[in-house]
Amino acid sequence: MPPPTDLAQKRVLVVDDSKFVRRTFVSILESSFAVREEADGEAAWQAIAGDPSIVLVFTDLEMPKVDGFELLSRIRGSRDAHIRALPVVVISGNEGQENKQRARELGANDFIGKSADAPEVLSRLDTVLRMVRASRELEASRQAVERTATHDPLTGTLTPHYLVTEGRKHFAHARRHGRELSVLALRLDSYDDIALAAGKDIADVVVTRVGKLVMQKVRVEDSVARTAQATFMVVAAATGAAQMLALAQRLQRELEQAKVSYRERSLKFAASFGVASLAVDAVNSIEDLMRLALQRLQKATRPPTEPKPAGLPPDIEGALGVLERADRARLGRRAAEVVQRLKRIAKAIAG
Repeated sequence: MPPPTDLAQKRVLVVDDSKFVRRTFVSILESSFAVREEADGEAAWQAIAGDPSIVLVFTDLEMPKVDGFELLSRIRGSRDAHIRALPVVVISGNEGQENKQRARELGANDFIGKSADAPEVLSRLDTVLRMVRASRELEASRQAVERTATHDPLTGTLTPHYLVTEGRKHFAHARRHGRELSVLALRLDSYDDIALAAGKDIADVVVTRVGKLVMQKVRVEDSVARTAQATFMVVAAATGAAQMLALAQRLQRELEQAKVSYRERSLKFAASFGVASLAVDAVNSIEDLMRLALQRLQKATRPPTEPKPAGLPPDIEGALGVLERADRARLGRRAAEVVQRLKRIAKAIAG
């Protein structure tokens, strides 16, 4: 049978503490693939980390040193994109449904019995590799769409990729005509606090408002993009360092004076910024200027946040939440009983 993909020169790793099982799978696979075998999960992990030719892993679950679950966890948690995306097929013996479910949740792509014959092994191998290839092609398509998109769907500002495109035009014009050019990086520091207090949806509404505020404060010819979850960047032609610094300080003041009310609470904003300018910074590209602005943003001192009061124990908070949302009509005649019991509880707590 010919190799199921164009990966014949790559390597398949077979991991099982049973030499018989390893040799069975090697004998099936070696006509189509180069095969490497290891007897435990730790040796397999070292092989994966040191052998970039490995393109697929067959692994048992019950093994000495490092079992198949831990091996799966290491693979899917790797910082190396190649390792993280490796297809993994579990060599299944008599494992129960619970173990199979756990393996799938950890990232197993497929399962195959230890007694499977050659046609089944190669067929399942072909299916997994085709599935992984399709997934990678889909991800590549998604990234291509992101690279060609011009506007951020949340805020309406430019995308980071398009900002670089526009920024290069500004940079070339400034260099050619001896004009000024500045970049501002502005971050809503309180995004995480707002998301924690009111939820991500409310925090994103705030980010959208910040984006609109920034676009209102710059000129039509300037370019504004959201470059991270709560970070915006402005590329402003014919704008010197002092002008950009003044804009940054004005935006920071307005954000810190603003607030959003949520469930009788006032959510305050905090912001930091970094500025870079062609007139004072020796750079060779718009990317260098943007990088400087972001570096200065990262070094900016974030204003201290107010200490959060200690919350109620989760079970008490949950019970109170249920009572706050209680429907009187649903309680009917027993509403009075609930009220009486709450009075007794309140009296006991008050001492």
